Amino acid sequence: MRAARDHCLAPQRPVDTPLIGFEGRYGRMFPNLPALVCDDERLLALGVEGAVCDSGGNGGTDGREAAGWPVFGQFVAHDITADRSPLQAQADPEQIGSFRSPRANLECLYGAGAASPYLYSRDDPVSFLVGDDDVPRNAEGIALLGDPRNDVHILISQLHLSFLRLHNLLVERLREDGMAEGGLFMEARRATMWHYQWVLVNDFLPRLVGGQLVDELVANGPGFYRPDPAPFIPFEFADAGYRYGHSQMREHYRVNESAEPLTLFPGLMGFRRVPRELRVDWGQLFDLPGRRPAQRAKKIDSSLARSLIRLPVAITGDVDVDAYHSLASRDLQRGQALALPSGEAVSRAIGVEPLTPDEIGLAACGWDEETPLWFYVLREADVHGDGDHLGPVGARIVGEVLVGIVAEDPESFLAVDPSWKPSFADGMGELLAFVNQAPQ
Repeated sequence: MRAARDHCLAPQRPVDTPLIGFEGRYGRMFPNLPALVCDDERLLALGVEGAVCDSGGNGGTDGREAAGWPVFGQFVAHDITADRSPLQAQADPEQIGSFRSPRANLECLYGAGAASPYLYSRDDPVSFLVGDDDVPRNAEGIALLGDPRNDVHILISQLHLSFLRLHNLLVERLREDGMAEGGLFMEARRATMWHYQWVLVNDFLPRLVGGQLVDELVANGPGFYRPDPAPFIPFEFADAGYRYGHSQMREHYRVNESAEPLTLFPGLMGFRRVPRELRVDWGQLFDLPGRRPAQRAKKIDSSLARSLIRLPVAITGDVDVDAYHSLASRDLQRGQALALPSGEAVSRAIGVEPLTPDEIGLAACGWDEETPLWFYVLREADVHGDGDHLGPVGARIVGEVLVGIVAEDPESFLAVDPSWKPSFADGMGELLAFVNQAPQ
């Protein structure tokens, strides 16, 4: 058992040297495809209340996967779009904020490392500061996080808390194993990051894009995503393919046995201390060992929960166009603003037969053009995956980018030791059970 724990916590190659120059950028996955140009008014109209992207307030249809997976997906999105690397910032604090680093390395937890002392315990600076079953907050209730976006709603802030706790538990285990204090922080950080990356590659992605594609990408690398000379985040991913999760969000969530079901917005809105009665029991959102099945995520289809079609002003700010209160309209408009290609164009580019107009289902709206990429990815998941997983275009975009980002990171488990496996948590459910049942 001790050998298994040591293998779990101690990678085989030292990587403590700061990785200056490992910078990223946004770019194009399909740079040669023409932009789909649509009339703005008609485009925004697809996303408003009562239109095709509105689930109608009935909550939509439950899918196969647990309700927590799109929350984990949002956590990953925030992580890979964080602005700085803790190693870079520690090496040169004057450069904080000047880096783009598309890496799945929990920058959202670690912030700027030594330059973010408010994230760590004063009495034990290798461990994170945590609140009373909440992320740490200042006297005004503002979350002290490496990425403030992880306080946008209670589900993601409580997930952030679970990863803070994971790091702290690994610190305790490393101390029990006799590790010297000088290397403790970096080793705990690395072990926490590897557990997270392993879940991303081996639990999250197979559910979303299929295990066969994940195995292919790990073995052979991506075919269309070209992270050369450095990883980058394609607009086709960030502003279309990876926004599939908006469709998976439920209309209502029960966060624990005692709480009444609430909408994500405004019921579970963040940027506040989490009320004790709304502390998340992860058995409600992920399938935990020995527990009954959790709530399910909504199917991936072309509709969003009504609470996302009617976003509150606290999220959107004051807007001149009423459609901007709809997350669906915002997603459609982003694709237009960034000149993304149509879904059909990407489908042809990867050698897949595009969906037919009947399968797209926009003809009844008077739509006679090709399909915005975001909407296409959702319809494709519904047509080819019965709403439980992405179709060929969405899976290719999401799978290639996420596996590519992890594989190209010289600190990642895929780069250092691809055969590594966690010794105490075979998947997200077991990881959450371990973290949240351990004494805090």
